[in-house]
Parts: sequence; structure tokens; C-alpha cells
Amino acid sequence: MRLTLTFLFFVLFLTSCGKVDSFAWLEGNWVRINDQENRETFENWEVKNGVYTGVGFTMSDGDTISQELMTIQRSEELWNLKVKVASEPEVKFNLTSQTPNSFTFENQEIDFPKVINYVLEGDTLKAVVSNDEMSIDFIFVRQ
Repeated sequence: MRLTLTFLFFVLFLTSCGKVDSFAWLEGNWVRINDQENRETFENWEVKNGVYTGVGFTMSDGDTISQELMTIQRSEELWNLKVKVASEPEVKFNLTSQTPNSFTFENQEIDFPKVINYVLEGDTLKAVVSNDEMSIDFIFVRQ
């Protein structure tokens, strides 16, 4: 009986771990709905071979004014988010928490952002980038 319960808990643990490691709900094309006037911001995410890649870009009057490339992938036992903006060096964030519909990555070694948090609430994707002094909310819906 004890062996059966131990085995059952082990199987449940493995099953729940597999679900938490999924970022599949992030996939798709998103448009920001709380943008500044005369600006449109988009994030497009896809997954290939377990690696999630995203492109975020902001347009103003038909011109792209900023762009960032993002990658979420497992490195050994940890999930990492890598962000590359224009001519800046790539920045790596480590996964610090995750639920089936949210995740948080952190890098306390940089000024801003130190924390990147994504939450899926119904059909709305909320991304918050922050440090100790400020935060910026990005609210997206699927295109």
C-alpha cells in the first residue's frame, strides 16, 4: 500500500511538472490595447522544438520605432528568457515562478527591468516589466 501511494505521488509530481513547463498559452499574435496615442505595439510568439521565440515591436505612423527579440528556453534545469533590443547586448532573465497561466523571470543585476511578469487572464495577456521604483503594464489581446 505504501509503495502504491509513493508511486502515485511520483506520477502526479511528474505530470504536474510537465504542465508547468508549458508556455503554450503565450503562442500567437498579440496587440497592445493600452498603448500611447499614435502607437501600436505587437508581440508575436511561436514554439519550435521546445523553444519559444517572440518578436515585440512598436510602430508609430507606419514606422517601426522599436523592436525586441525574445527567447524562452530550458538551459539544463532552468528556464531562461533572453531579450535582445536593437544594438544593446542580449539580457538573460531566470524563471523565478510559474503557474499554468503565468510566469515571472528576474535579473536583479540590471537596472531595468529587473522583473518581467506575464499573466493570461481570459483572453487578455498582461505583461508587466518593473524594478523597485517603477513598473510598466502592457495589456494585449489576440489579433
